[in-house]
Amino acid sequence: MDIKEIQNLIRFVAKSGASEVKLETEDIKITIKTSESTGQAEATIVQQIPVHAAMAPVAPAPVAQTPAAPAKEEEDSNNYITVKSPIIGTFYRKPSPDKPNFVEVGSSVSEGDVLCVIEAMKLFNDIESEVSGKIVKILVDDASPVEFDQPLFLVDPS
Repeated sequence: MDIKEIQNLIRFVAKSGASEVKLETEDIKITIKTSESTGQAEATIVQQIPVHAAMAPVAPAPVAQTPAAPAKEEEDSNNYITVKSPIIGTFYRKPSPDKPNFVEVGSSVSEGDVLCVIEAMKLFNDIESEVSGKIVKILVDDASPVEFDQPLFLVDPS
C-alpha cells in the first residue's frame, strides 16, 4: 500500500462518518479513528510489521494538539493561502544538509516550485507549490515531524 492509497483511505473514512476503521495485511497495519462530531481524522497509526515478528496489538499514539493562534494572526492569515502537508513524515527545508533552503520568508514562488521535502518511510517527497506568490511565513521547523494536513507555509498570492 503506498502513501496515495493511505491518504485516500483517510479522506474516505473522514467523509463516511465511521468512527474507527482498522486495516491489516501481512506487512502493514493501519488504524484510523475519527471524531463523530467533525468527521475529521484524529489519529492515524501506520506500522510496518516485520514478517518474522508476532502480531502484537498497537496502542494508539496520543494526538498532538496545536495551540490556537491569536486573533490578530488569524485575521492576517485570512488573506493568505495555506500550504498543507499531504502526508505524515519529517519536514525538511533543504534537499540535503550541505544545500541551501528551498525557500525563505519573502521568496517568490511559482506554481510547481519545490517548497520543501517530507520524508516518509525512507522516501523523500518533494512538496510543490500549488499557487504563485510570496512566502509570508514558514510554520514548521526544519527536521520536525509533521502530520497529514498540517499547515506548512503561508503564501500571499497577490
